[in-house]
Amino acid sequence: MRVAECGSFSRAAESLNLANATVTTCVRNLERHLNVTLINRDTRRLRLTEEGELFLPRARDLLQSLACTEEEMRTQAGALRGWLHVETPISLGHALLCPALPLFAQRYPDISAAITLSNQPHHLIERAIDVAIRMDHVEDADLIARPIYETEYVICCAPEVARTLPVHPSELDSRHCLGVLPEERHHPNAWRLQRGDESLTLQPQGTLHFNSSDALLIAAENGAGLACVLDIFANPRLDAGTLVRAYPEWTLPVKTFYLVTAKARANSAKVRAFTDFLFEVLDSARRPSARRTVVVKALGKR
Repeated sequence: MRVAECGSFSRAAESLNLANATVTTCVRNLERHLNVTLINRDTRRLRLTEEGELFLPRARDLLQSLACTEEEMRTQAGALRGWLHVETPISLGHALLCPALPLFAQRYPDISAAITLSNQPHHLIERAIDVAIRMDHVEDADLIARPIYETEYVICCAPEVARTLPVHPSELDSRHCLGVLPEERHHPNAWRLQRGDESLTLQPQGTLHFNSSDALLIAAENGAGLACVLDIFANPRLDAGTLVRAYPEWTLPVKTFYLVTAKARANSAKVRAFTDFLFEVLDSARRPSARRTVVVKALGKR
């Protein structure tokens, strides 16, 4: 099943923490046992045979049923233990997840949570990730995504910079605007502001641009210019007074974070415990409607 999902023997082996030869041998033994060929493979690609296409969904159902039964037995015995693999964007991990994790570890001492902070999301099944946090979209329509947190962009700067700003943002000198660099791009994102029926787009052309919200805020704190970042990252500095909001009467885009898991892991007791914990500790006022739809956007070339 994992070879078919990953489209590769080597990626399946990596996700299962097995040697490539072990995976190959297991598939061959299964084919020998069934007396059919399940996978046609050559040096460049593999594809399921007709028998493989028939066998795969039934094997998946059997394994999911077995996994559910095992989890039920562990839950009945009160055993929440073992590894829980979680992936989250770096800035969100620093701002939201990491401060809450010590309480999770205290509550579930037998769960070993392995947290990967990455701005380049990985395929959940290939990397055997139990739970991931995604922003705005997921990579596969077969994943289960629950909206967990909503945050909006704010424009902020050092207090001394705020005193020099023009009344209307259209009069801003774009050379004083610091930019956020999206992944694998060399030009910063535009700022899109709205006030009633009035809309405005600003393209940052300052001397400093970063692919890190933390770095951007540090530069803004030191008077380098204005920054446009998600409020979840700016709020500690706004509360401390080292930054102040600029043009608060204008609204900017909203971003939604989703808690994502593969269907096969959705009934895992560890996943349920982690999901319930996050919904408990995160600000409920920031939780978007559970009916919100999520965009499906493939990773890379997949």
